[in-house]
Amino acid sequence: MRYAILGTGAAGRTLAAKLASLGHEVAVGTRDPRATLARAGDDSLGNPPFGRWLAERPQVSLLAFADASEFGDTVVNATAGNVSLHALEAAGRDRLAGKIVIDVANPLDFSQGMPPVLSPVNTDSLGERIQRAFPESKVVKTLNTMNARIMVEPSRVPGAHNVFVSGDDDGAKKGVTQLLVSFGWPEESVIDLGDITSARGAEMVLPIWLRLWGALGHTDFNFHVQGSRTRA
Repeated sequence: MRYAILGTGAAGRTLAAKLASLGHEVAVGTRDPRATLARAGDDSLGNPPFGRWLAERPQVSLLAFADASEFGDTVVNATAGNVSLHALEAAGRDRLAGKIVIDVANPLDFSQGMPPVLSPVNTDSLGERIQRAFPESKVVKTLNTMNARIMVEPSRVPGAHNVFVSGDDDGAKKGVTQLLVSFGWPEESVIDLGDITSARGAEMVLPIWLRLWGALGHTDFNFHVQGSRTRA
């Protein structure tokens, strides 16, 4: 399977490395590959320059958004939420048509400082906006409620915990669930929240997640939903 990961940040790098380790062909998409490779310093979170990261992973390629989108059978949006729609537009509506678009981004608004707020929120979500903007794509929201390392290594958190999926296409959600299982998630840990409007709830987990990060002092935690899947 060929995957295009849009975004060169921590989530994009982590997902790209995991997919490559599983034997998939992987291309990371960025707006300007030359500019991305020219960056020499660590980013604001202390991540090393992307060029250094890429040099250690020759099985991963770096392409412009449009070329990555053309390459991928499945496309993963791992860009910052405030630029996701612009990045996907650059990837190309025609190139995304008919493909699963896995959205792991969050619409964080830092304009008022820290902690960030969500925009949109309550009556809309980034997942829905992507689906409306790209109606011929099959958008599945998932993995946005945890640190990137836990996305691909759920055993970092002891015991049972959950990952959510939202989307309008049941077949796409089943395919994404199988991908999550390949990452190490037990199938029973994957909770299908419903159609793409349920991405509102998944995105609104972020404010409590951010507060927990501050309270705990680390990001190796996740949410566990205790209870039966069906009512008696």
